[in-house]
Amino acid sequence: MRVSRSLTIKQMAMVAGVTMVFVFVFCFILLFHFVQQNRYNTATQLESIARSVRQPLSAAILKADIPEAETILGRIQPSGIVSRADVVLPNQFQALRMSFIPERPVPVMITRIFELPVQISLPLYSLERPANPQPLAYLVLQSDSYRMYKFVMSALATLVTAYLLLVLILTVALTWSINRLIVRPLRAIANELNDLSPEERVGHQLTLPRLHHDDEIGKMVRSYNRHQQLALRQYDELCSRATRFPVSELPNKAFLLALLERTVSQQKTTALLMVACETLQDTAGVLKEEQREMLLLTLVEKLKQVISPRMVLAQVSAYDFAILAEGVTEPWHAITLGQQVLTVMNERLPLQGIQLRPTASVGIAMFEGGLSAEQLYRRAISAAFSARRKGKNQIEFFNPEQMEKAQKRLTQESDILSALEHHQFAIWLQPQIDTETGKVCSAEVLLRQQQVNGDWELPNDLIDTIESCGLMVTVGHWVLEEACRLLSAWQKRGIMLPLSVNLSALQLMHHNMVPDMLALLERYRIAPGTLVLEVTESRSIDDPKAAVAILRPLRNAGVRIALDDFGMGYAGLQQLQHMKSLPVDILKIDKLFVDTLPEDASMVAAIIQLARSLHLRLVAEGVETQEQYAWLKAANVDVLQGFLFARAVSPENFEQDYLPDSAVKPD
Repeated sequence: MRVSRSLTIKQMAMVAGVTMVFVFVFCFILLFHFVQQNRYNTATQLESIARSVRQPLSAAILKADIPEAETILGRIQPSGIVSRADVVLPNQFQALRMSFIPERPVPVMITRIFELPVQISLPLYSLERPANPQPLAYLVLQSDSYRMYKFVMSALATLVTAYLLLVLILTVALTWSINRLIVRPLRAIANELNDLSPEERVGHQLTLPRLHHDDEIGKMVRSYNRHQQLALRQYDELCSRATRFPVSELPNKAFLLALLERTVSQQKTTALLMVACETLQDTAGVLKEEQREMLLLTLVEKLKQVISPRMVLAQVSAYDFAILAEGVTEPWHAITLGQQVLTVMNERLPLQGIQLRPTASVGIAMFEGGLSAEQLYRRAISAAFSARRKGKNQIEFFNPEQMEKAQKRLTQESDILSALEHHQFAIWLQPQIDTETGKVCSAEVLLRQQQVNGDWELPNDLIDTIESCGLMVTVGHWVLEEACRLLSAWQKRGIMLPLSVNLSALQLMHHNMVPDMLALLERYRIAPGTLVLEVTESRSIDDPKAAVAILRPLRNAGVRIALDDFGMGYAGLQQLQHMKSLPVDILKIDKLFVDTLPEDASMVAAIIQLARSLHLRLVAEGVETQEQYAWLKAANVDVLQGFLFARAVSPENFEQDYLPDSAVKPD
């Protein structure tokens, strides 16, 4: 491949031309600035000279003493600036003229462009001037144009010399930068491709130039590599029968690296799992060719069953697979995927009369930014080697902290699921008091966990742990079902006391929320108005249309809806414009505002006024003092709840203490 004109010459000529045009315009503007500044200085000097002879010249003209006037004007000559002095009468009659410097030729173009020569005119008055004097004459001084011409040429020469040097410097600097960032990488790529033999061109991968990971050159290299990988896959399919080991229809290492490059460029948090199958390596030379091919294809099919459609399974060697798990952003999710991989690979595999139990090691590397594709790949390989050194069927993270975090997360998830399975969770009930009758009119369902000492409590971090483990929907559905089971048992005995159940944002926005809830109502035959769902958290009504679409069918099925912790989060005043569209029956005043009563009642009063205007039933939670109770009762709040009346108790104790007098119908 022959290059007739180098890019360096072309771009240097272009840069030089553009630079010269802009520098020429700048020089021209700067020259005019210098000349105008010099004209101003010259005019100032001429005016100073004229004022120095103004008074004696006025006296001589007043006396019509021409010789004296000539003598006075002759004093101007030593200054060397004035080329001519004229005395002109008011009627434009030239009374006197004196020339000091012989006129030297100046190009006409210079005189027109720079308005030469420079002149000033100064009026001459009588020494005893009346109130509105008329000038006796005018003293006109004219500067030496040739002197100004020499200044213009000197300034022009200086500017041209300085800025031609600047043009040269800028041209060299910009040319060097463009050559370093564009020409040299392109030349290196061209030379690399030109030196390839025909055998090496199939599947050849270009090295991404340094400093070009996120620009057009990097995009060009990645596009070339992707096309080469596709070509290599087609070539591999044609040559698969001639290889020692069968090539599956999986992306190879080059294709995987290209995908990793894309992931790195998009800065997506993801996980790369390297699956090293020891069985494939251990059976090399032991199994027949068709047996090894069947084993490989079977393992590939098993791995495909585990991964989701968004993930990519690649075969990076005869014994190793890689899973690019896009969408996996947490270490615990990655380790769960690794466990699923080991589970399916460890299943017994009958292979033409031989029983095999394949083993593997899984290495995991998380990409969270700051890594190249090659570095991420090497980290996953390193983690797989570490897992293999620990023994068979092991999972290892490249980062020990991520391993510890994932194991802790999985342990918490296992503990919560185990607690559900072994009945270590229970629902307790806290009574709600009707302010008019003073009796229990409903109850709120609260979650409790059995502790090691046998007590039932709610650990401070339990709800946060359930949410972080992604089990809020599972635990929340269990609480709803337990509440429905309890309501059903009561209603069979004729007890129609309502129960309130908290509903998190994750439960509310879950796609199966409405059908699951309707199924529970149908299965347990819950009477309308006896189940209250307390909606919490700001995400619940960020989209009012979505909230209405979810809550409306439940309300039509007889479920009452309460806005829990009103005044906090989503239920703040900024969301009032959405409330009229929401199918809500009850407003719960948050404990934070109740605590301020009766000293500061402004917020509670505003909430009460709002609830009355929207015709909503009011519940105040967190009532702990007689003063709070008295204020809320006087304000006609419908229902009160708090430690002043009772703490949460087990359903058995609740039935024993409150149900005999509380078998009332719901409002």
